[in-house]
Amino acid sequence: MNRSVTSTPGAFRPVPRTGVIYVMTEAERLGFRMHHPDWCNLGQGQPDTGELPLAPPRHALVPIEHVDQDYAPVAGLWQLREAIAGLYNQLLRRGMPSKYKAENVAVSGGGRVSLMRACAAIGQINLGHFLPDYTAYAELLDIFRRFTPIPILLDPESGYHFTAEQLEREILGRGLGAILMSNPCNPTGKLVHGDELSRWVGLSRSLDCTMLVDEFYSHYIWKGDAPIVSATSYVEDVERDPVVVFDGLTKNWRYPGWRVTWTVGPRRVIEALTSAGSFLDGGGSAPMQRAAAELLDVSYVERETAAIRSAFREKRDLMVSGLQKLGVRFDAEPEGTFYGWGDLSQLPASINTGETFFRAALQKKVITVPGTFFDVDPGQRRHGRPSRFRHHMRFSFGPELGRVQEALRRLGEVVAEAR
Repeated sequence: MNRSVTSTPGAFRPVPRTGVIYVMTEAERLGFRMHHPDWCNLGQGQPDTGELPLAPPRHALVPIEHVDQDYAPVAGLWQLREAIAGLYNQLLRRGMPSKYKAENVAVSGGGRVSLMRACAAIGQINLGHFLPDYTAYAELLDIFRRFTPIPILLDPESGYHFTAEQLEREILGRGLGAILMSNPCNPTGKLVHGDELSRWVGLSRSLDCTMLVDEFYSHYIWKGDAPIVSATSYVEDVERDPVVVFDGLTKNWRYPGWRVTWTVGPRRVIEALTSAGSFLDGGGSAPMQRAAAELLDVSYVERETAAIRSAFREKRDLMVSGLQKLGVRFDAEPEGTFYGWGDLSQLPASINTGETFFRAALQKKVITVPGTFFDVDPGQRRHGRPSRFRHHMRFSFGPELGRVQEALRRLGEVVAEAR
């Protein structure tokens, strides 16, 4: 796909838009605006932020104390860092002797910021990343050039399954010092959990290969009994095990506009990320962090997660079955996240690529994201070669149920008119 780039003067280089920004910009050219009642936004990675049955009431007011007029510490407000550490200990590490403390947490102003801090602090290593994965990884892995990004191919034919044995071969064979991954995976919804995730963490420990795990969708779990999946559940020593996780209010608490996220890991890693944050972003919003601490109570999180599991599971099943009826195939049905990763290759020729389907859906005021954007390619080094995922599309079932139903109806019209 030909990504549009921003116009740049003089010394500035053109900067490609990430996949979601690209599709949203194209939709805006046709009249899309946020919350426009005529549009169905299956492109943007945003969950329904309204009231859900059985969920705690939504927070609508954020008080601003006098002290909040000052800068927040780069690592975040101490009370929020303590609350985050306590949540992991109570919810995911009960009975384990090694516990996270406030010093094991850094707070930042958004998911990309937390990942950006990590990329800025990583040394000269080979860093493995999976294909497909989150679109913004491409730019993050390109801009910070102290390390070498190494792609690891996941096979659609096997449903993107990747074993601990395969991971060990990649680490040893390619000399990887770190692995960056989203779990569950954005866009495929593939989940590494249970014994398999425990083995991955064990390999990280024994081979001294840092796991950088994007867990922003870890409360949207559709496989197994655990309502929340986190690599931190399998960390033996929070200071020694090279496991670093990223999460925040954006997806799992359904407060994306708050821009409150965090990184949890060994203290020495948090110190390095905080140093990077001191020159990259300077720290997050003090009022939003203070308000966020109230949302970290275990009972609140359990209620919110249960509500998500009920409401979004219904939308997940509706999305998958609805698209399958239209002729969209799934290499693997989503085991987590609020995305369906569909294969369009069996649709009529005029709409069987991500680009052509995207354009046709836009005419019906439905936004989707072509699969090529998830073929993470830092620096566009594979220029000119067709993407393995040119026939794939990411469909979000994040919006409220009525919007998902209407989107499927309109997509049915797209397919019918192409036949």
